[in-house]
Amino acid sequence: MYIKEIQEFQKIRKEARAYFCYLMQRNIPNRLPNIGVDVVYEGLLRIINELPEANVAYILDANGKQISKMITNKNKFKEINIELNQSNRTYFYKAVKEKKCIITDPYPSLVGGEIVISAAYPVFNDRGDLLYVAVIDIPLEKILKFIHKERGDVWFINFNKVIYAIFSAALFAIVVLLFYYGVKMFFTYTISNIDVKKMFESTILITLSLAIFDLVKTIMSEEVVGEKEEHPFAIHKTMIKFLGSIIIALAIEGLMMVFKSAMVAPEKLKYAALLLISVTLLLFALAYYMKNVGKDIK
Repeated sequence: MYIKEIQEFQKIRKEARAYFCYLMQRNIPNRLPNIGVDVVYEGLLRIINELPEANVAYILDANGKQISKMITNKNKFKEINIELNQSNRTYFYKAVKEKKCIITDPYPSLVGGEIVISAAYPVFNDRGDLLYVAVIDIPLEKILKFIHKERGDVWFINFNKVIYAIFSAALFAIVVLLFYYGVKMFFTYTISNIDVKKMFESTILITLSLAIFDLVKTIMSEEVVGEKEEHPFAIHKTMIKFLGSIIIALAIEGLMMVFKSAMVAPEKLKYAALLLISVTLLLFALAYYMKNVGKDIK
């Protein structure tokens, strides 16, 4: 369910860290004498008021135990208080180990179970002793929308989707027309009145309609809906199916040219032979492509 969102997050991770860590560093004093928990609390409160997308913020002590109530503008989180030791949580030990502001990978939050990203900021005194770790939880979905909005690329993403949808609709119209004329051509003739040439042409039209339909399906699912297959071979699967359909159509056309030239114009057999040679080369090229794709995946 969250595969697409997690992949998107990896693309904007640097921007997200830069922004949230900037907020932490701007509002929470660090490496100064006599930094009290109330000062850190006030800094987190300012951040929560500035950042309505966040779920909660809270303070952990040097051992990973929560020592503040939940700082939030959302009523459903105000009465929650996690008393357990959080020293084994990624946001705590990573911030302590790296001694700097960090953001985590997406994970199910202890507060409400929602998929969130946590920004954690270790607070030290002037002697370098760890005092607190300030933590903010932001829902994954909200952080994606927020960062895309800040970068100004929401309109571009939507524009791309509209353009891909228009092209997909146009290609699908071609699929319908090719399939319609292919089937119509096939059923024009009865068993007693078979035209082999028309049957070949009908097969080519239906094969091409199938190849283009595969292309439309891939464009719609990946570029418009945004549901990408996770299998490493998926990106090549559509290309192989499309090229395979084209090769089949060309092979049928080549056979049709052979039969027609043999019966009507033998001198044109060389053109049919060239087409069949081209189809053979395409088959070798497709086999080579599939072989190398398999090596890359392994």
